[in-house]
Amino acid sequence: MRALLLLSLLPACATVSPVLPAQRVLAIDFDQAGDEVVTVLSDYLRVDTRNPPGNETRGATFFSELLAKEGIASTIHEFAPGRGSLVARLSSAHPTQKPLCLLSHLDVVTANDADWPVDAQPLSGAVKDGAVWGRGALDMKGMGALELMTLVWLKRLNIPLQRDVLLLAVADEEVDNRGMHQLVDTMWSELDCGVLLNEGGIGLQGLLFEGQTVFPITVAEKGTLWLRVAASGEAGHGSTPVPGRAPGKLIEAIDKLDARQPRPAIHPALYELLERVGVQRGGLTGFILAHPSLVDLFVTGKLMGNPATRAALTNTCQVTGFEGKGSAPNVIPSEVAAIVDCRVLPGTAPETLLAELRALLGESVKLEVIQSEPATESTWDDPLFDALVVNLTRGRADVVAGPAISPGFTDSNLARPKGTKAFGLVPFEIDAELLGTMHGKNERVPVAQVKRGFELLFRSVVDAAAVQ
Repeated sequence: MRALLLLSLLPACATVSPVLPAQRVLAIDFDQAGDEVVTVLSDYLRVDTRNPPGNETRGATFFSELLAKEGIASTIHEFAPGRGSLVARLSSAHPTQKPLCLLSHLDVVTANDADWPVDAQPLSGAVKDGAVWGRGALDMKGMGALELMTLVWLKRLNIPLQRDVLLLAVADEEVDNRGMHQLVDTMWSELDCGVLLNEGGIGLQGLLFEGQTVFPITVAEKGTLWLRVAASGEAGHGSTPVPGRAPGKLIEAIDKLDARQPRPAIHPALYELLERVGVQRGGLTGFILAHPSLVDLFVTGKLMGNPATRAALTNTCQVTGFEGKGSAPNVIPSEVAAIVDCRVLPGTAPETLLAELRALLGESVKLEVIQSEPATESTWDDPLFDALVVNLTRGRADVVAGPAISPGFTDSNLARPKGTKAFGLVPFEIDAELLGTMHGKNERVPVAQVKRGFELLFRSVVDAAAVQ
């Protein structure tokens, strides 16, 4: 997206500020409360829920015990021994809307201890150099701690609610989504989430323009079409090349897949986000970004030139692994296969993309579906979405917040088909270097962002769930 800098041809006009509602007076010292959130996050990061193997019940128990001290009941639901998810609810005396649900996942990806500082290991929860270190600080124990303490402070302040507020902390998001599947398949009618906030966009400094931070709030996520592309042929000796053998067929198929040129399609959420960026940016850039036809003409090519933004505009496919049945370098196997990860945009059924690929690759290979899930999306005409935008941008002329589509998928993809509006946001403002630590080494989140993120989330939930 940095290619959009080329559009900055004229000086920016004055930023248009949103119309803000009256600020609710809250009896909370956010600096002191933020210190408590930092401590909770540090403790939470020490709970080992690396997946595999998971052991998420440890994290669920950590939540449950903290909630119990505040007089908040919770339940833990295991889909397998030690693989539990937590549900907690603050009830409204007179609900007028379906519940607002705060969702996070308890599991984190694995980490190599040797890659991390000796005084800030993956399970240390160390507070070092102004940041909280540990696997999951960004994905997504940091957000989980914010949501946990939001429920706690709603209870402490006895905020009158116009809707129930639920805390959902689920297992196995990083591998098979079995925790969320369990909740959706067995008790969603009881949970009845009207709107759900989950992980998603994060505030990135300089995402589009230097000096500007963009918070993309995820309202749509691509679907999946995971394939095994297999080629068969006569086995033989490696010393004598013969046409029609399995490895050659597979290579030809992969070449066709790599040469595929999918047509871009800009989702309405991206048009909206670009327009909001343009309003703040002003000048010729702002004029172009405010008009979809000009975006199509002048911006699409630049977006297609960046792999990160290209993925949000197209139905993508790439090889992620190989299978083979050869026993030695000089043996040509009778079958080889590639694993292909395809992601489909909203509006495209996985079956449609599958038919396109069958026609493209022909009969020389066999396509076997490993997983197929459609894309999901939510409209953003919702009080929670509005509250997030208002609180993210209040007092910040350099911040833009708006709807976005994610090239990946989260547990939100399971909730939307049930009629739940699902948004994705982690209210931390970071740079590209910190973003790169997610799933990598030295994952950490600045203390200041934990404290600020808690205030942003708490105020947004109060705005969207409290009696007005």
